Amino acid sequence: MEFGLFNSLYVPRDHPDLTEASRLKDEIELVKAADRSGFKYTWATEHHFLDEYSHLSANEAFLGYLAAATERIHLGSGIFNITPPVNHPARVAEKVAMLDHLSGGRFEFGVGRGSSTTEQRGFGIEEPELTREMVDETLPEIVRMWKETDYSFDGRFFSMPTRNVLPKPLTDPHPPLWVAAGSPGTFKKAAEMGIGVLCFAQASMDDLAKLIAVYKEEIERCENPVGGYINNNVMITSQLMCLEDGRRAREVAASMGSGYHQTLLWKYLDTFPRPQWVDDLGGKIPEMDVPTLDAIIQAKQMCVGTPEEVAAAVEAVRAIGADQLVFGMLSTAMPIDVAIESVETFGRHVLPRFDTDPVHSTKRQREAQLGG
Repeated sequence: MEFGLFNSLYVPRDHPDLTEASRLKDEIELVKAADRSGFKYTWATEHHFLDEYSHLSANEAFLGYLAAATERIHLGSGIFNITPPVNHPARVAEKVAMLDHLSGGRFEFGVGRGSSTTEQRGFGIEEPELTREMVDETLPEIVRMWKETDYSFDGRFFSMPTRNVLPKPLTDPHPPLWVAAGSPGTFKKAAEMGIGVLCFAQASMDDLAKLIAVYKEEIERCENPVGGYINNNVMITSQLMCLEDGRRAREVAASMGSGYHQTLLWKYLDTFPRPQWVDDLGGKIPEMDVPTLDAIIQAKQMCVGTPEEVAAAVEAVRAIGADQLVFGMLSTAMPIDVAIESVETFGRHVLPRFDTDPVHSTKRQREAQLGG
């Protein structure tokens, strides 16, 4: 199993010391710490108009900065919104190729359609279901833009006269392809397309296990991937608080406002399947106290506690078939010094137990299928 971070530029209003400027610097410092600690990926989201929840609208600029600030960690768009009203497909193709060059081939291309009608309608998309068809049209065309020098297209959602979209990617034939998924149909479709899945640990472990099983079974039958090779990968985003002192880890985790962040998530991300328990709570997720956290840790459902306790939770995720576990640490009010301490503690004591291959999975798969 491999590990990464999730960057979202969360700016909670009830913490006036956490400004856009300070939190952006915190995200950068945390990624640098993860790079030093052996984490293999960081994923930067793209959201628009989602006050407090995520102010990271121009993630390509953030990732471009990280390309120079890091050495080994792969830099992923988690996601680039590839619906044409939000981002013209040619501009997406250009951004991906540029980031691939700037990072020395460390870019991972995650795509999506936007997860909120607040965002979609802000760009004039009044029918959310149309975004599925937009992604179906645009992703294969972006791949074509990287291959062809005389590219043209006349489609339903965008058209282009003959042009050479530049630059072409550094990675041959292109960076790894991923898609954000929250429903069983998207897991199956991603597998049919031969691309990786980016998902959140909002469902139960049993439900995630079923989704991953569908993906893993279907991708074995993939013969015509949308890209130049198959990326057989499932990434799950969760949370991390790994400290030598387990009691301190619990106390910090109970005080970092995770419930408020979850409340904002279910307020804005209305294209996600909404669990019944969220409705039962009226959409307002309470904060967890230490006894509640204790029960969750004992059930191995959250990576919080000592290295041994966190390793047990990681093993539970690996057991359901996930390939990568990613931590949205600053999607809380967690202090940056504690976040860095947690990443470094995890990197020393937990990460080496699970990730023993120095080569990134996406690179290894590409080279195995296409040659070095």
